[in-house]
Amino acid sequence: RMSNCLPKLTTVLLSHRLESLFILTISFVFFATVMFYWRTGEDTEGQLYILPTQSRTEQVLSCLPHPTADGPPPPPGDVFFVETSERTNPSYLFTCSVESAARMHPRTRVVVLMKGLVNGNASLPNHWAFSLLSCFPNVEIQTLDLMELFSGTPLAKWYLQSEHQKEPYFLPVLSDACRITIMWKFGGIYLDTDFIVLKNLKNFTNALGMQSQDVLNGAFLSFKPKHEFMELCMQDFVDNYNGWIWAHQGPKLLTHVFKKWCSIGNIQKSMSCKGVHALSPEAFYPIRWEDWKKLFEAITSSELHKLLEKTYAVHVWNKLSHETRLEVASQALLAQLYSQFCPATYAKMKKD
Repeated sequence: RMSNCLPKLTTVLLSHRLESLFILTISFVFFATVMFYWRTGEDTEGQLYILPTQSRTEQVLSCLPHPTADGPPPPPGDVFFVETSERTNPSYLFTCSVESAARMHPRTRVVVLMKGLVNGNASLPNHWAFSLLSCFPNVEIQTLDLMELFSGTPLAKWYLQSEHQKEPYFLPVLSDACRITIMWKFGGIYLDTDFIVLKNLKNFTNALGMQSQDVLNGAFLSFKPKHEFMELCMQDFVDNYNGWIWAHQGPKLLTHVFKKWCSIGNIQKSMSCKGVHALSPEAFYPIRWEDWKKLFEAITSSELHKLLEKTYAVHVWNKLSHETRLEVASQALLAQLYSQFCPATYAKMKKD
């Protein structure tokens, strides 16, 4: 009897083992399928990257990473921002400028040079902006070493003259010096920290923008390294230096050098000569500095689209506008720019 039961018992056990194995296999396939579709949907919407906590009272922030663009590699050259003061607490606008540039140039290095950083990016200050910008793998925050930057240029001797630091516009003048030196030494794109970038700028080469009729502005620059035009700008900076007149070392210098470069008396919109391009005001200065208050006025989406149709980045004129209160959740022109082009910064603003 025992010998007859053993084969039957063995058959039953094997049958249950096969059933168990079958159930486990089906469960695993089902679970794997669910996880696959869940992760695929999450990637489609944009995976959330959680930022490190800044303090016990501060909530955890998150920002959407920019996608990796397909197609040919972008033209060489980095995007540069410069902070010439000792400040290491970036404003909302500063952070928005860098975020918008990083999003619009996902495969280009965005370099933020800050004079106030003493140990480079090895130990960044405990500030929400640095945590937010660390979400973007193409953003690099580095120390601005002015001695090193100006070495080997006509501006080295100028910078060593300490009396310039007593001048009323020294920090803006220092910024003017940095941008033309960076463009000459490294090339790429320079942007002031009060720009909101709307489109990719890598198609511009050896270009700068007109802020108004017959006046160029260096808040945006795009040049190849060692370009002769930038070399002339550095030499003019030293030869005709006057740090006591506002904009003398900035827009006035660039306008003067461009006219000399082209042998002209007046600059026309969207004109080019000898390979350097003066872009029309709509490209980077759609809001004139005289009309800066329009940034805080409500505007419909259709009006905004029409206004910015030919615009690549919007200059916010922070020197004039920085003390004006912005209603973050409003339809103000500036609020709409924040929400569309630097959503992580905008979310932080709303939270605050």
